[in-house]
Amino acid sequence: MHSATATATAPTAAERTLDTADWAALTSELDSHGCALTPRLLDPDQCRQLAALYDRPELFRTTVDMARHRFGSGQYRYFTHDLPEPVAALREALYPRLLTVARAWAARLGRPAPWPDSLAEWTARCHAAGQGKSSQILLRYGPGDWNALHRDVFGDLVFPLQVVIGLDVHGTDYTGGEFLLVEQRPRAQSRGTATVLPQGHGLVFTTRDRPVPSARGHYAAPVRHGVSTVRTGRRHALGLVFHDA
Repeated sequence: MHSATATATAPTAAERTLDTADWAALTSELDSHGCALTPRLLDPDQCRQLAALYDRPELFRTTVDMARHRFGSGQYRYFTHDLPEPVAALREALYPRLLTVARAWAARLGRPAPWPDSLAEWTARCHAAGQGKSSQILLRYGPGDWNALHRDVFGDLVFPLQVVIGLDVHGTDYTGGEFLLVEQRPRAQSRGTATVLPQGHGLVFTTRDRPVPSARGHYAAPVRHGVSTVRTGRRHALGLVFHDA
């Protein structure tokens, strides 16, 4: 295991993959829809290995039963800070790339951009503010399970983008279970987006709102996310959040 704040002397596989991604196209998708798919970040073996970690409770700080809390149906577990190497590497590789978008969005909305260049420094700020619990999530859904619309906001310090990575093959390992994003619009009906998560690919999406152009500049459109009902099989996903709880 490696700490999420570890730094690498050579580019990791995740960094190499993200270096070749079309970030102009990804950013355009985020600006237009509030979400965007990345290239494959994990190979099938890595996906299966990460999904199998769900059955090792010693790796997690807590387990949440969604039905008990009326969050939906199914379970998820929060990792401890001693993250598996692929999870730590992905957070390190994604943060500086998402930071560019986060700062641009803050500028459009006239908001402060408190996020430093380093993920380690940002994590330290979260901990100093009392947000000291790991927020990296491994989710498991079975037939009939779903996730209610929500936001992963745990305190005053929030990073405006997060990533979910599909660990199973849609249509083979499970059916249903699309990722849902619902955006509220002023004086209009909400807009919904449904996305199938390809195995190993990440979906970058807005944590709580996004800038939308208007006649007077930009306004913050509130956004929530969830998961539609799984019809058959078992669905696992890895959630990467860049602020702690």
